[in-house]
This record gives sequence, C-alpha cells and structure tokens, in this order.
Amino acid sequence: MCVCVCVCLCVCVCVFVCVFLCVSLCVCMCVCVCVCVCVCVMFKQLKVSSLHVNVSFSARRSGGGVRDFQEIPHTGSNGWINLLRFWKDGRFSLLHKHMENTFRRLGPIYRESLGSQSSVNIMLPMDIGELFRSEGLHPRRMTLQPWATHRETRRHSKGVFLKNGTEWRSDRLLLNKEVMVASAVRRFLPLLDDVARDFCHSLRQRVETEGVGERDQCSMTLDPSPDLFRFALEASCHVLYGERIGLFSSSPSEESERFIWAVERMLATTPPLLYLPPRLLLALRAPLWTQHATAWDHIFSHAEARIQRGYQRLQTAVGGASDGRFQGVLGQLMEAGQLSSELIKANITELMAGGVDTTAVPLQFALFELARNPDVQERVRAQVLSSWEQASGDPQKALQGAPLLKGVVKETLRLYPVGITVQRYPVRDIVLQNYRVPAGTLVQVCLYPLGRSPEVFECPERFEPSRWAASGEGFRSLAFGFGSRQCVGRRIAENEMQLLLLHILRNFRLTVSSTEELNTKYTLILLPESPPRITFTTRPL
Repeated sequence: MCVCVCVCLCVCVCVFVCVFLCVSLCVCMCVCVCVCVCVCVMFKQLKVSSLHVNVSFSARRSGGGVRDFQEIPHTGSNGWINLLRFWKDGRFSLLHKHMENTFRRLGPIYRESLGSQSSVNIMLPMDIGELFRSEGLHPRRMTLQPWATHRETRRHSKGVFLKNGTEWRSDRLLLNKEVMVASAVRRFLPLLDDVARDFCHSLRQRVETEGVGERDQCSMTLDPSPDLFRFALEASCHVLYGERIGLFSSSPSEESERFIWAVERMLATTPPLLYLPPRLLLALRAPLWTQHATAWDHIFSHAEARIQRGYQRLQTAVGGASDGRFQGVLGQLMEAGQLSSELIKANITELMAGGVDTTAVPLQFALFELARNPDVQERVRAQVLSSWEQASGDPQKALQGAPLLKGVVKETLRLYPVGITVQRYPVRDIVLQNYRVPAGTLVQVCLYPLGRSPEVFECPERFEPSRWAASGEGFRSLAFGFGSRQCVGRRIAENEMQLLLLHILRNFRLTVSSTEELNTKYTLILLPESPPRITFTTRPL
C-alpha cells in the first residue's frame, strides 16, 4: 500500500514540478524520488493524523483545561502532501474560499501546513485581540520570501515591508512622518484630489462623446478596471514623486502600461512561490521564478527612472522642497536626509508596487456594490453633495463631512479584503480558543471568513456602509493591518479611494445589469474573476 501511494505521488510530484515549475524531466525525477521516500516514511503518520481532526475537535467541544498545541484541529500534518492536493484541486486561486470552508468544517481555529509553511488560522475578534496584544515592540509578520530573495540576488536594499526588528522600527518611524501623520495627509491630499477630478473630467467627456442620451443624462456601459489602474498609478506617482505622468491622455505611455503589467505579473506569480524554496527554484532556473524576478526588475527599473528625475528636480529647484511647494514623498525624504538613497529607493519602490492594484481593485468592487445597491448609493451621494457644498471645494473638509465615504471603503474591504490574511508571530505563549499557541508560531487572521461571518456581523451579506458609524471596531476592520505594523500606505490609499468615489458620485449615477454576486479569485490580492461592467450616467453638476 505504502509503495503504491509513493509511486502515485512520485508521478504527481513529477507532473507538478515539470508542468507547474517548468523544469527539466531529469531534475523533476531527482526531486520527486527524494520527496516520495520521505512520504513513504511518513505515510503511517498521515493516516493517524487524518483521524486526528475529528477527535481533536470533539475533545475541544467537551471542555476541560487549556489544551496542547498539537490538539488544534488541522487539515493534515504533511505540508508537501497538502501542497500537492492544493495544486491538484486548483485551490491556490480559491484560498479565501478554502479558508472559509475550513472554518465551517473545523471550527474557529485550525492548523495548516502547506509545503514549507505552517500556520495557525483564526477568524474571531476575541482571538484576534489576544494575538495583537502579544505582538511586542517589533511586530513580525510572515516574510514574502520570493520578494526577499529577489532583493538579495539583485543586491537591492529592503524596504520596511520586508524588514523586522529594530531596523524595521527605525525606518518605519521616519516613513510615518511623510505618509501617515495628519500633517503629511494635509500635504498630499490636494494632489490626490487633482488626479481624482481629472479622472472624472476625462471619464465624463468620454461618456458624453461616446455614450447615448442627452448631455446631462448620457449613459455608457464599460469595464472601468483599465481606467482605475491608470488612475491609481497616476495618483501614486503624483504623491510619491510630485509629478504627473499623463495617463488620462488618449495614448498613455508604453512605460506606464509595462509597469502595470509588471505589478500584475509579480502578484500573480507570488502565491505558488510562497510554499517552495525560492533558492531551489533559482538554482533550477524555473520559469515561474524567472517570470517573478523579471516582473520585479521592471518595477525597480520604472521606480529608478522616476527617482532619478526626482533627484534632478530637487537639485535644480531653488530652495528645494523648503520653498513651500510639496515635492512628493520622495522630495520630503531626500530633503530630510535621514534615510540613505538606497533605503529611499527601496521604500518608494515598495510603495509604488503596493499602491496600484491594491487601490484599483477595491475601487472596482466599491463601484459594483454602489451600482447594485441604489438606495445605498443615493444615501452616500446625498451626504457627499451636502458636504461638498459646505466645504466650498476643500477636499479635506468635504471628506470630513461625508463619513459614509469612509464607510463605503470599509464595507468594500470587509467583503473583498485586498490581502486575505494579517499575520503575526506572538512573542509569548498565548491561549486561543482554549489551545496553547507557543511563542514564535505563525498565526494568520483570515479576513475573508471574518468579514462574512454571521457571528461577527449582522446580515454580513448586505452592503451597508452605515454599520461603521458606531465608534469602536473591535478588531473587525483589519484590511490595512493593525498597530505599528499596519500598511504604511494606508492614509494614501484611504484618501485616494474616498476622493475618487466622491467625485464619481458627484458626476455619475451608477447601475449594473446584473446584481448577482461577483465570483472572486486570489492572486496574492483578491480579484473579481471577471471585471464587472458598470453603466455610468452623467448627472448635472
């Protein structure tokens, strides 16, 4: 029996390595034989562990004292077999659904091993709070090893996203001054507003020219995703580099289109690389790794060109950034002189790479939900119009007077979190769901099941921005992470999305032909399987 299983697995592994990673058959066989010898040895353990889930879950329900870590329900103890099953069943692109289904099956906590990675997964606010209370002064999350390996092999410095410990903290505190604090938001908000206004002006002209109907009631149905990607890149460049790149013209630059392609390719190739040793793939020259590294090379090349222009502009400017004009985050960092040029490059590149898809995709979901919930759309629009009039065009005052816009963003990210997990390594032993979890264990907060759980949200299937009006979130809104390790670009992204939604609601009414749920897929971020087509109808300004 053991031999038969091993032979079958050898064939599966061979196909996986040969087809999925695209390496030579000879190398495949060497890798597969080694793996399957290990599998044969562990086969008995696997049979025992397959029974362990139900026994452990039943024991947990029966009560008693704090239980041992090994008693946490799990999906199978052999990470490599689990990884093969994931590949065979096509679960990489449905990881968020897999998590949701596993919580339904095993309860609110479970262990999972995939390849070389093992984690404890949780979804309830009480457990999330306990986890974050144990994160320590230097919160640590899972390192995206493919990204780190790219930096090391290309001899690039790492930004705060890939750092930990005291080095992370010192760099992060310097970055916070330019992107997180209130004074920084006041500096870059007008730049985001300029881009949002221009986007809506360009879209309105297109609808009035190519759509049907009268001037103030012209309609046009389109997939807005390409336009939203260009908006996000234009906004990011304006805030980070202090310059516009003209993506709303009829012929956007090939350089910018290539950057968007590179970000999408980088995100798509990351998930399968997370569970395999990147150095091994590098040694094997696996095409999957080559595609990933090439995408990052394009991203760094694009950022390098922008950064060099920024340096030249700052050097030629009279008085530099201190003459009162905001020169972008890059200019502020160079003017401060507290980070080396290599660290500035690393962090600006990370902000650029993380600021396009992660903003454009939630905007797709937000427009879709507003379009299929016309009552919600009208309530938000009424608040927006009232606030805009009272603010006399001041973007900061307009956002302050329209809290439902923030609710729209939160509600969108509740249903469609960009990243589907938030990770921490607790610095001390903790107890979650009456199980002891040792210090240093990777614990993942699973955001997709959290956001759709009836135990956490009343009527979770409803899109209701007003549910966030009450004070206190109680570890229920975590799309940007938590605490000192939350997303460093959070303030840019939040305000960018709110301002665009504000101007879209001023200019258009949104409708969709179908109100059915969107199917989603996971490629390091959550995406619609097919971008929704939305009808934009102009309204009088």
